[in-house]
Amino acid sequence: MPILFITAGWGKITGYAGTQQYMEAMGVPGALLPLTILLEFGGGLAILFGFLTRTTALFTAGFTLLTAFLFHSNFAEGVNSLMFMKNLTIAGGYLLLAITGPGAFSIDRVLNKKW
Repeated sequence: MPILFITAGWGKITGYAGTQQYMEAMGVPGALLPLTILLEFGGGLAILFGFLTRTTALFTAGFTLLTAFLFHSNFAEGVNSLMFMKNLTIAGGYLLLAITGPGAFSIDRVLNKKW
């Protein structure tokens, strides 16, 4: 799951202006793009390496649900129903990770933290 977020965040970094225009066209302030990039790219890296796992997973689950409703709830467009369900599935995976915590090979385990 984190690879999806890292690559999506990278795409927003490299296509900043276009992403900002798309967000604004969907009624989302373009000023939120840096926060979106931080959550996708930074959060993806944090999950990948198991750093602040539970907290990051919880924020990422919420973000994924929010994007499902903001960007993929127009089911008249066929691909949106699939993208909506994909986001629900990913959010469920992140909620599970928030509950179970990181694996044995994680920064959180090395630091012996339970965040």
